Amino acid sequence: MDMFSKLTHLFQQALETREPPVNLLDSFVDHWKGITNYYIETTGQTRPVKQTDIPWRLKQMLDILVFEEAQQGQEEMGPCMEYLLQHKLLETLCTLGKAQYPPGMNQQVLVFFSKILVQIQKPMLHILNVYRPVQKLVRLCGLPGSQTEKEEAQFMFVVCSRVKQDPYVLNYILEIKKDNHSKRSISTSEDTEKGRSGETVSSNYLTASNPASTSSPQQHSPTDSPSTIFPANAGLIHVLVHLSRSQKSRVALKAFESLLLLVSIPKEDTAVCLAESTPLCQLLAERLCELFSQLPATLEPADIHSFPQTHWNVAFSQSGKQESQSFPGSEHMESFFAWLDFLDHLMREAPKSLAVKLAKEIHHCWLVGVLQHELLQMSEMGVLVNTALLCCSVRHIQSPAMVEELVSFLLGRQTQSEQRFDTESHVLRYQLIEHCDHISDEISITTLLLFEALLQKPHRDILFNLVLRNLENRCYLTRTLGGGDDCRHFTDTDPVEENEELEEDPFFTDMYGEDEFNSSEQLLHRPQLIREHRCSGQTQALDIVNSFLCLVPQEAKTSQHVQGARYETYVHDAHEQFKECTAFSLDWDWPESLKPTELSVSSSDFFEGHFLKVLFDRIGRILEQPYELNLQVTSVLSRLAVFPHPHLHEYLLDPYIILAPGARSLFSVLIRVIGELMQRIEVIPNFTEKLVHVRRQLMGLDGESGVDHMPLLKGVIILEEFCKELAAIAFVKLPANNTNLQNTDTL
Repeated sequence: MDMFSKLTHLFQQALETREPPVNLLDSFVDHWKGITNYYIETTGQTRPVKQTDIPWRLKQMLDILVFEEAQQGQEEMGPCMEYLLQHKLLETLCTLGKAQYPPGMNQQVLVFFSKILVQIQKPMLHILNVYRPVQKLVRLCGLPGSQTEKEEAQFMFVVCSRVKQDPYVLNYILEIKKDNHSKRSISTSEDTEKGRSGETVSSNYLTASNPASTSSPQQHSPTDSPSTIFPANAGLIHVLVHLSRSQKSRVALKAFESLLLLVSIPKEDTAVCLAESTPLCQLLAERLCELFSQLPATLEPADIHSFPQTHWNVAFSQSGKQESQSFPGSEHMESFFAWLDFLDHLMREAPKSLAVKLAKEIHHCWLVGVLQHELLQMSEMGVLVNTALLCCSVRHIQSPAMVEELVSFLLGRQTQSEQRFDTESHVLRYQLIEHCDHISDEISITTLLLFEALLQKPHRDILFNLVLRNLENRCYLTRTLGGGDDCRHFTDTDPVEENEELEEDPFFTDMYGEDEFNSSEQLLHRPQLIREHRCSGQTQALDIVNSFLCLVPQEAKTSQHVQGARYETYVHDAHEQFKECTAFSLDWDWPESLKPTELSVSSSDFFEGHFLKVLFDRIGRILEQPYELNLQVTSVLSRLAVFPHPHLHEYLLDPYIILAPGARSLFSVLIRVIGELMQRIEVIPNFTEKLVHVRRQLMGLDGESGVDHMPLLKGVIILEEFCKELAAIAFVKLPANNTNLQNTDTL
């Protein structure tokens, strides 16, 4: 008991004699004086800063500030923070960091700034003695040969995070003059172009004496080195773009994330500020051009087409590096498409005004400034590689703003029906369409892949520009004598003139003979065909499906000889595509029914447009062309046929329309092909057996063996499959069948 009493007494004495509480301000000032005394007492020493007590003292100062803030009220500022601000400690630290004395001091300053901006919760960047040293420290980042990229990237990320929390401080960080920014916002577009770079930025940001800061985008070469577009004393945007080039993946990733933080600020004023008063859009677009120029001209188109579509940040992950493809030029491709995907992601996250400005800058700088020349060059290999790169780029691009510019670049803005001999309205569009029928099969396939990728985009103008504007007046129909809409108003006694094109076809009448099809598969004869049309403009679904299924003669069919090759196998895929295209078109204000024809428009004026003309020409040569080319042509036409526009459906899928003289439809082109096929079948012995053998070869069921007429036989197989696919599309587009298929995957 006595021992317990003695211990209690000793504890009481210890408590009574403990040291008085430390004064935070005194401690804070002592640590600061310890740092300044180092510079007074030591000169000319080359010891690294980590071998001094400076890092420890900075950490103690930071801990005191954080502790003080936790003890103060929400709106109060503690004496230590007041001392830091009044005595401009951050300014002094910035100067010491710039001097790099002792060696490595800049790194310590960056770490201190980063931590104080993260750990101090109260807003700080609006305070003069905070944002000025932050500005100065920003200008010390991104310098050539920097050894502190990691700390710089972290500091920039912290600054952008604080800006995201308090967007109004962006003007302070970017050093943008408020009055000039306001004037710029209301200036005319002409004034905006004249003053694109330097008029609204203070001399500390981009000086007028710096050529890189005041020149317009047109004056920058896409392949300019970083030093020519990175002005001295540059600001936040330049530094971030510079750090995004770093070979250190973590540094580059931080720069990417910082840019994303900036552009995703939802305030419209901030978006306008970034778009109009900074070189952000210009620098991002120029970086894209630079990466594109580094792509080797010897890239293989097959490698480009097989290049996976990956998210931009996957390139920075370890798993992404392990899974990346390896072929000559693969690293350059990964860099380019990672940056393209990043820009596309920025445009999806950014407010509309900023996204549109960036998309227009990419249009001007890359699409027009670089890519257009490459697509129009004379070298076939150059055209092939660049078309493949464009096709891969189209697949990557998802943002509405960039899709809009892409459509404008590739197709133009024309809304009138195309003229047959007009090749100058949009030269690039016309040349790309002509490349679908190029003498080089590789160029044709690649360009068709480009258009197929374009047709996957949810943009109304794509289909309108390529096809629908030429079908608006339905001039492909023979005009009725009674002034009605179309051939559906004729009766049995009406004097109907047959389509001249089909009348002159020597195979048209033969192919409907009773000997060609069994009784269950006969196509309707012309008089019966006319009677079967409904006045509502709707053709019976079964007739359309059977028309395509019965188009290929029995001796040219292989489905019955191979299991699982009936037309029903296409129904599920057709239904999925139809749902996708229908979802696209919900906001496109498409008509639900056919538009009445205009008698004032002459049927002889009909031209299907250059795109459909090339596709029809290609289908007409399906029996002669390579297998891969035929696959791509039919794939594009199937994509067009699945869209739920009534005029497109009628023109591509209705075999019963009475075509105007000189007009052709998809069905009429297929009829000519069948006529040619029947003539060829007669001169090839054992045609059906050879056809089945080739079919089994293509399915991997039979080994390779020499067979005569291989292109023809493969073309016949593609023709049969295409007709089955069109039948499936016609089936799923019926309202009743479409409803029934929504809850089932098969018939």
